[in-house]
Amino acid sequence: MSAPGPAVDVEALAAGVQAGERGALGRAITLVESRRQDHRLAAEALLERLAPGDAVRIAVTGVPGAGKSTLIEALGCRLVDAGHRLAVLAIDPSSSRSRGSILGDKTLMETLARSERAFIRPSPSGGTAGGVASSTREAIRLCEAAGYDVVMVETVGVGQSEILVAGMVDFVLLLVLAGAGDELQGIKRGILELVHLVAIHKADGENLPAAERARTQLSGALRYMHPAGEGWQPPVVLASARAGTGLDAIWQVVEQHQRQGERDGSLARTRQRQRIDWLWSLVDDGLRRAFSSHQAVAAELAAAEEAVCSGHATPAAVARRLLACFLG
Repeated sequence: MSAPGPAVDVEALAAGVQAGERGALGRAITLVESRRQDHRLAAEALLERLAPGDAVRIAVTGVPGAGKSTLIEALGCRLVDAGHRLAVLAIDPSSSRSRGSILGDKTLMETLARSERAFIRPSPSGGTAGGVASSTREAIRLCEAAGYDVVMVETVGVGQSEILVAGMVDFVLLLVLAGAGDELQGIKRGILELVHLVAIHKADGENLPAAERARTQLSGALRYMHPAGEGWQPPVVLASARAGTGLDAIWQVVEQHQRQGERDGSLARTRQRQRIDWLWSLVDDGLRRAFSSHQAVAAELAAAEEAVCSGHATPAAVARRLLACFLG
């Protein structure tokens, strides 16, 4: 086991984050991503010293190949040119060995990365279900404390649990492609029920007719899943980062959703739910770590798993026995 590094100067780090120093923000996110116990305690102390922010929180999701990074860069360049400060948390698939980022989305957003008003952070998912990192909530909070008024979370875009990211943001943007198979069958119903906007990307040139047909199909599906009177009807727009079309329309929908949420109180309720979700996520994480490190549980764990694998005991019976060990 490696020796602990130098103690974290939480006060200095907090001051750097609040001053908007990108280096300090990067170090702070590294701290909250760490699994070391001393780093966890320092991260908690850091977050307690930072005032909560009020950025527009947007998740950008979609299957691999939908052009999430390309669209984020094109839209992001427009936002920073308009005076916004934008933070992008690009969640990468994790290496099964190192758990480090594989794709490094910062290299895919070179133009945006050069802006002093933008901060791009590739973060490994660490194998976390849902295409988001376990520390994404903390990273959003840090970006807000650093003065970024728009935070975009780009998910990995695989699996059924992208629903997790909806509990961290105000707005879910789903990117789909036309002409890549059956547009309706290829999209999980769960994510369609949570989206606030669907953008059919790469809608240019020869793809345009197929994109128009896909918009008609998706608009009908969304009207069925989001009946009138539920407060928000997700629109479907055509967009092309390459052609520069549809980007303003996307941002106009985001602003419209924010204004409506402020008027009817749904934005405040969303933030309250996010804080409760964060609380129980931390409780679950703490209980799981306490359970796995409990001496009596650790002594029984290997035999318990073997009993389940061999079929000599049911998972329910073994779980009950392990919980009894944990609870004493």
